[in-house]
Amino acid sequence: MESNRLLRDNYIKINHIASKCMRLFVLLIILYWIVTYIGGRCNFVILCSCMSACCILALFPTLFIDILKNNKGKCIKYIVIALAVFICTIMSSILSYSAMIVWIFPMLVASLYYNKTMVLYTALLSTMGVLAADVINYGLIDFAVPPVHEDFADNMILVIAPCVLAIFLMSFVSYFIVSRNSTMMDNVIDHAEEVKTNQKELIYAFAELSESKSKSTGEHIKRVAEYMKVLGKASGFDDDYVDMLSTAAMMHDIGKLMISEEILNKPSRLTDEEFAIMKSHVLYGDALLSKCPGQILQIARTIAKEHHEKWDGSGYLHMKGDEIAYISRLMAVCDVFDALTSARYYKKGWSMEEAYTEIVNQSGKHFDPKVVLLFQAHFKEFKQIAEQNADKHIY
Repeated sequence: MESNRLLRDNYIKINHIASKCMRLFVLLIILYWIVTYIGGRCNFVILCSCMSACCILALFPTLFIDILKNNKGKCIKYIVIALAVFICTIMSSILSYSAMIVWIFPMLVASLYYNKTMVLYTALLSTMGVLAADVINYGLIDFAVPPVHEDFADNMILVIAPCVLAIFLMSFVSYFIVSRNSTMMDNVIDHAEEVKTNQKELIYAFAELSESKSKSTGEHIKRVAEYMKVLGKASGFDDDYVDMLSTAAMMHDIGKLMISEEILNKPSRLTDEEFAIMKSHVLYGDALLSKCPGQILQIARTIAKEHHEKWDGSGYLHMKGDEIAYISRLMAVCDVFDALTSARYYKKGWSMEEAYTEIVNQSGKHFDPKVVLLFQAHFKEFKQIAEQNADKHIY
C-alpha cells in the first residue's frame, strides 16, 4: 500500500516537472522564432503559423496537469512525450538542420520518468519524427530553411542519419540513468515498507498493552480497526489512507496506560474524582504521541485525543461539531458500537440491533449525522466484522 502511494505521489510530481519543462520549451521555440525571423530565411506566414502552433501545443500539459489537475492518468507521460516529438517535428520541418538540437528535449523529458520502456518509446518516436521532418522539409523547400544537401539521399545519409544515431546514443545513456534511478526508487520503497511494517507492529503491541491493562480483549482493537476501514472507504479516502487510518485506530486508548488499574477496572460506578482521572486518558494519549514521527502516529494522536468528543459539545474536552477532526468523528461511532456490543466482566453486551438503534438515536447529539448515515449504510459490514472477530474470553 505504501509503495503504491509513493509511486503515485512521485509520478504526480514528475508530471508537474514535465509540464514545467514544456513551458521552458516554449521559451526555446520563441528564441528560434526570433532568430529565424531576424535571419529572414523563412516565409513569415509559415514561420508564425508553425511557431504559434508549437507554443500552443507546448502549453497543453500546463493546462491539463497544472490548471485542470489531471495529473494522475497513466497515459499522461506518453501524451507529453508525443507532444514534444510532434513539436520537434514541426520545427525541423520548417527550420531544417538548424533545429536539430531540439531533438534532445523529448529524451530529456523521458528521462524524468522511472520507466525504461518510456525511453525506448521516445527514441522510436523521435526517429520517426526526424525522418518525417526531413521529408516535409523537402516538400516545403520554397517556404522553409532549405536542407543542407540538395539531393534527398545525401541529406538522409549525411545529416539525418547522424541525428538518428545521436538520438539512439542519448537513449542508451538515458536507459541506464533511468535503470539506476529505478533501482534507487525500489530501495526507497523497500525501506519505507519496512519502516511502516515495524511501525504497525509497534502500534499493535502498544494497543494490546493498553487494552490488556483495562481487561479488554485483543479482539476489540481488531474490530475497531476494521470498522474504521469500512467508514474510511465509505468516506472516499484512498486505500493508502484507509490503511493508515485503520492502523492508527488501534491506538485510540493508548492514554489508558497512564491510568491506574484500580480506576480502569473498578466494578462499581466511578466517583466524580475518579471519572475526571479516567477522562484524562485522552490528554495522556495526545501527550504520549505528540512527538512521535510518521503520519500514522500523528493520525493516532488526533484520534486518541478526540475520540470521546461529541457532536453537541458535551464530550470530554467539550469540542463541538466541525471542531472535532472528521477521523475522530468516525472513531466515535466505531468505539461506541464496539463498547455497546461487547460483553465485559462487569456488563453484558447489547445486541447489534440495539446498538444500531442507540447510535441512530444519538445522531446530531453524540455523533456527526453524516457519519451516522455512513454507519447505517454499512451496518451489515459492521455485523460481519463483529461476528468474525468475536471475543475469545472475558476476564
